[in-house]
Amino acid sequence: MISLVLAPIVLPWLAGLAYAAVGWQRRTAWLGALAAAGALASGIALAVVVIRTHPRTGLGGLLRADALSAYMVIVIGAIALLAMAASPAYLADEFASGHTDARAARRYGILTQAFIATMNTAVLAASVGVLWAAIEATTIVTAFLVGHQHTRGSVEAAWKYVVICSVGIALAFLGIVLLNYAAVHTGLLAAHAMDWTSLTANAHALDPGVTRIAVALLVLGFGTKTGLVPMHAWLPDAHSQAPAPVSALMSGVLLSVAFYAILRVKAISDAALGGGFARTLLLIVALASITLAAALLLAQRDYKRMLAYHSIEHMGLIALGAAAGTQLAIAAVLLHILGHGLAKAVLFLSSGHLHLALGSTQIHAVRDLAGRAPLLAGTFGVGLLALLGLPPFSLFASELGMFRAGFAAGLGWAVTLALASILVIFAAVAAHAGDMLLGSHDQPPAATAVPLRLPSTAAAALITGLGVCAVLGITSWPLRALLHAAALAAGGT
Repeated sequence: MISLVLAPIVLPWLAGLAYAAVGWQRRTAWLGALAAAGALASGIALAVVVIRTHPRTGLGGLLRADALSAYMVIVIGAIALLAMAASPAYLADEFASGHTDARAARRYGILTQAFIATMNTAVLAASVGVLWAAIEATTIVTAFLVGHQHTRGSVEAAWKYVVICSVGIALAFLGIVLLNYAAVHTGLLAAHAMDWTSLTANAHALDPGVTRIAVALLVLGFGTKTGLVPMHAWLPDAHSQAPAPVSALMSGVLLSVAFYAILRVKAISDAALGGGFARTLLLIVALASITLAAALLLAQRDYKRMLAYHSIEHMGLIALGAAAGTQLAIAAVLLHILGHGLAKAVLFLSSGHLHLALGSTQIHAVRDLAGRAPLLAGTFGVGLLALLGLPPFSLFASELGMFRAGFAAGLGWAVTLALASILVIFAAVAAHAGDMLLGSHDQPPAATAVPLRLPSTAAAALITGLGVCAVLGITSWPLRALLHAAALAAGGT
């Protein structure tokens, strides 16, 4: 029997092996969704176990699950379930439009399951070395998924993604080497010098100078995969060129998995150097990311790139919340990670059907969507409302919690600057959404426009995602105990 710690990793690999054996067919199309549902169920069961008892280990101590790891497994499982449930309808549309074939569909099935498995490996890793290797594996796997269409734009985006993220992961590796050097010189055995628990417990004995350099390199390196400024340039190209379900996974959860690594590093930094050093680093990248996203969104003309730039803003908000460092702040950050993942998955999946129907990702190509495809317009429009942080969605509650924690921690000036940029982003996205959903007077009437549709299976996944996001905005009761325990595990004070 597969243990709870191994299940979120093994189940996607089994589905991937099935796709490798028989391909993407009618009878195998839902294997990915079933594997994601199993991983989600395993994450929920794991969360119950670790909250009631103690962290669990697996695979000879290479894997370890505490409340924070279990929460991230739930996030990955939830977003993966939405993306995989919508994939059969999306690939059916790709087949119909001639954009893919059976061989490409088989490759897509194998790589998406490998992608989900490596993300689960990253958050369940017991050591910083295993986590680094898993995050590097996500880069390799997703590079092929970004280039899935084999167009010039997708291949260029894949290479840009590989080059920039490889630089970032190399910086993170150098940070790990320095952190390991500092740990070994405290007297830790080499076998334990990279374990999260050992590093955190012995952080007070780490050499401050070496640790500062290591933490800065780790934040910059893992921040590259998070999409934080200044190493963000890969994100708009990769997210706009990848297949819609892959974009949903990348924006909705891969960025958050990389930020999970930053949270682990921050816990060590706070114990070794005090809270000021990591707070300063996070404030710099947070405000830079939010401000740059606001500037770029003002002039954006591509709706998939618009969503990608919005990811940079939300990663900046998460970094701002983590900079506050209190339990309230970290709990709000974790709730924001899930809410952002749900909303962004819905939006990228909706935009994928738009792109296949219209053959363009330009905002001006989408007019009177509410009249031409009310259901698709509803999921896209409501998804944008959720992403902009309006009630009753969970992003409203999480942003409010992060801002309250920021003021309480003496970061009112940073919160004020962030709010100013958020107002600009709100106005820009609202204007673009108005053009897409309602059109303008010089556009042809809906009766003469090309008809659009949203398959029922995809619609069910999107509506479910928005429903969960709204429920969590009204009450966080199902996650309250887990959020509290995960915030403690992340070093919330």
